[in-house]
Amino acid sequence: MKRLFIILPVIILLISCNKKTVLLPETDTKEITEILDVSPIYIFYNETKPDSTDFNRKNMISTTNWLVNIDKRLTLKQILPHLQYLQEKRSKDGMHKNENAKNYFTCFNPEIQNLAFIEFTNVAFHDKSSEKYSSENSIVIDFNTHNKITILNPNTNKIILKTEADYLLNSIEEVVTLENIIYLNFNKNLSFQDYITYKSLLLNLDRINVTISNDEFIYN
Repeated sequence: MKRLFIILPVIILLISCNKKTVLLPETDTKEITEILDVSPIYIFYNETKPDSTDFNRKNMISTTNWLVNIDKRLTLKQILPHLQYLQEKRSKDGMHKNENAKNYFTCFNPEIQNLAFIEFTNVAFHDKSSEKYSSENSIVIDFNTHNKITILNPNTNKIILKTEADYLLNSIEEVVTLENIIYLNFNKNLSFQDYITYKSLLLNLDRINVTISNDEFIYN
């Protein structure tokens, strides 16, 4: 029998008597803290081979919500193929497809000392730049390593802002015009913790005239 033990902020799994750990990414979001009817999926960090991953999807049931537990030390480059696989599997039609089933990243919220979840059901992950997707009302945000962020609105005299995570939302406000769509570009060498930090910040973007695209781009 498989058991799941939660020792905050680490999830410890006992699978077939072999102990493995997932260091969950931290988030400050607490919008979703409980999900029912779930299948757990795990992407482990390999302590002996840091360049590899261990993708465990044995418990994945198509009609359930998927809780995707990813070690925060992994890079986006390492997990991208697995994310693309999961999204492809979810989008496929089938006899037993559940239209209400969703995909969530499992995180840990230190403030409430509990798990929190970020939905990504409709996100499409691309291994290229968003350049071909940009339109006349688009804003492009590039998340680079070392907390360096570039925001570009090509339709406001090509405004380019250099910013950091602490000032991200204020910087977006400076370049927003009307009915903008935001495309997110992530450096493939960012850690999954970095990714969750930025996604958590963007959940606080409260602008009715701004849409964040479901197309996300992970590249060098």
